[in-house]
Amino acid sequence: MYAWLWRKLPGPTPVKVLESLALAVVTVALLFTVVFPWVEPRLPFNDVTVDEATTAPVTTPSASAS
Repeated sequence: MYAWLWRKLPGPTPVKVLESLALAVVTVALLFTVVFPWVEPRLPFNDVTVDEATTAPVTTPSASAS
């Protein structure tokens, strides 16, 4: 895929590098502004499987108990 894209970009190598960087920046910007906000409500991040009432508190040994 990347070789195909490299062959399709017009211009010499320095121009192709700049064009590919611009494409990467546009892709990341689209992901963060359109795709990720659209997908986020559909992901189960708020489905908690651990009940707080059944978990025991974590205790650490004191320094003077050595």
